[in-house]
Amino acid sequence: MKKIIVCLSIIVIGLVFVFGPSPVHAAAKVDKIGITYVKLPLNVPAILAKRLGLFEKEFGPDRITIQRPEMDTGSQQMQALAAGSIQFASVLGSDSAVLAKANGADLKVIATFSRAPGAFSIMVKNPAIKKIADLKGKTIVGPKGTVLHHLLVAALKREGLTATDVKFVNMTVPQAQAALISDSADAALIAGSFLVPAEAAGARVIANGNGLVSGLTVVAVSGAFLRDHPDLVKRYLKVHNQALEYMKKNPAESIRIIAEETQITETDIKKMLPWYDFSSNITARDLADLAVTQTFLKENDMLTDTIDIKDMIGVVR
Repeated sequence: MKKIIVCLSIIVIGLVFVFGPSPVHAAAKVDKIGITYVKLPLNVPAILAKRLGLFEKEFGPDRITIQRPEMDTGSQQMQALAAGSIQFASVLGSDSAVLAKANGADLKVIATFSRAPGAFSIMVKNPAIKKIADLKGKTIVGPKGTVLHHLLVAALKREGLTATDVKFVNMTVPQAQAALISDSADAALIAGSFLVPAEAAGARVIANGNGLVSGLTVVAVSGAFLRDHPDLVKRYLKVHNQALEYMKKNPAESIRIIAEETQITETDIKKMLPWYDFSSNITARDLADLAVTQTFLKENDMLTDTIDIKDMIGVVR
């Protein structure tokens, strides 16, 4: 009897070796893909992909439904990614990506979404505040643990100051903009399209990210989804690049679509577009910027465990 069992075991092992593992272990068929939709401050490729239905055209023939939940913060996107309600965080701040990965999130960065140091700014209204050094002892509002927060700390450091030299209050960019306009704060951390109404209300920029932060945002995917469906991730990137190509070949129409979607004037869009580099290939400079971001988070007590930055990059073949 033992000989029979041994023989059967050998046969089973041989079959697995020849034919591969049981289909039970194969990745489940995908019938929907969740892609976060973040249109502001000026996320052109995401807007064009949505308005032109590019993902639907790519995945529709396979009967894969595209879902586009709107999520404004990195924490929202990471919670949704962990819960499996989305597969792609389409526009994720580099700070949010590093923070999530270092805290154990199963994510992989598969592309750069944009680099826009000039789109991230510190704004004031008070005419007595003329430079960053004048912010000592003042109240500054903006989103904690973000590119904008990183900008503030870097700008203060350049002037020989630290975060403890100002009173920082955590709030979203729209809230920060409103606080500045209503004179409830001395300075606000504001990005992209939110600069325009702030300037119209009398605010002005005293520093932006140029020379201080990269303004890097990335595209992230669930690590499990990349492992199980590398072909679908590859097709996602193909669609993303189609949006970039459309923008390049149809600038006037792209601006019209963006204006319609964001309710920003075409004049203001033309003013802001030069701030952005939307090329999607991850470069050595991007990796270095991610490392700098991790150092910022660690030094400002927002991160305990650090990671090898290269481990968060997902290779798509």
